[in-house]
Amino acid sequence: MELEIRGGVRAAPLPGRTPQERQALRHAPDLRERTPDPAYVARTARENEEDGLDSALVVQSSSWPDPWLVAGWALAATDRLRLAVAHRVGTTAPTVAARSLATLDRLSGGRVSAHVIVGSSDLDVARDGDLLGKEDRYRRAGEYLDLFRRSLTEHQEIDFAGEFYTVRGARAGLLPRPGGELVSFGGSSPQGVDLAARFAEVYAVCPLPLPDTRRRIAEVRAAAAAHGRTLRIWRHVTVVLGDTDEDARERSRRLRRDALRLTTGADAGRWAETVQLDRDRERGRSDPQRGTEQTAAFIRRSLAAAHTGSPATVAARIGLLRSAGVDIVQLDLPVETDHDRELRRSLVARLRAPAGLRRGW
Repeated sequence: MELEIRGGVRAAPLPGRTPQERQALRHAPDLRERTPDPAYVARTARENEEDGLDSALVVQSSSWPDPWLVAGWALAATDRLRLAVAHRVGTTAPTVAARSLATLDRLSGGRVSAHVIVGSSDLDVARDGDLLGKEDRYRRAGEYLDLFRRSLTEHQEIDFAGEFYTVRGARAGLLPRPGGELVSFGGSSPQGVDLAARFAEVYAVCPLPLPDTRRRIAEVRAAAAAHGRTLRIWRHVTVVLGDTDEDARERSRRLRRDALRLTTGADAGRWAETVQLDRDRERGRSDPQRGTEQTAAFIRRSLAAAHTGSPATVAARIGLLRSAGVDIVQLDLPVETDHDRELRRSLVARLRAPAGLRRGW
């Protein structure tokens, strides 16, 4: 079965005055400000499609544009591209979210799924009024996903009385097209693996060394098999491409220098307030009083972990993930110039199987 290649659709361009600055800031934490740009959403969605990608992720945060609405705009601008829409438990009732997914699925011809998340930052979920701790959020997610899936698959009325949700006489007046993948889920904790095994079709495995990736994939697939289910595996990959390996290494060095320069100075506080750094502080990875150093550490980690090289070299590394059991690879790379797109198209061409059809949902 051919590897599914995934990109991303953002609601607005990256900050930066030039393509070079935006390339560098791709590796910095995401600012909380993001005003939607309809032309940009439509153009980047079409570019994903034109460059041969199968699907794209629409991301979510407490201060960003609504991902369902961004996804609808991107779907209307494309014919083939499928979208995984990030959706956080606790912001919407599960029956309401199921209707949003089913509506977009029908309007797009079956090109949408929900990437369900519980929220990695306590501070960010609190901005939307969710004050539960992470353990409680996972317990709630079990009820949520049960109701969410039933609302997407059952014709009969649903009565449900749980710790977090109570529903009486709920019945879906529309369902998604049959046979599609509806839910993806991540989370490396035992609770996250269990929820994926019971409710998802796709599991997003976190970036790990290759032997650990193999073990995690075997673990989650065994958990799914215990419920009589199967899972496809999705892996995010940060990529720095160049015409040659040395070009790519030099580009990585330039991106790091530029990103470190652009995130210091008078605007440094904007970068220190980002959700990714909230999460790092909550996990004790950094000192909240040293925001500039924390931003710099994030940039260095991003580029140190990147798959860096020519399209042929990066394709070979991704091939190792494929052999470990990865079914979907998400390419996270700057696409700001025609040359960026040429490099991405070259990588996609090398990742394609010699023959065979792409897998549909």
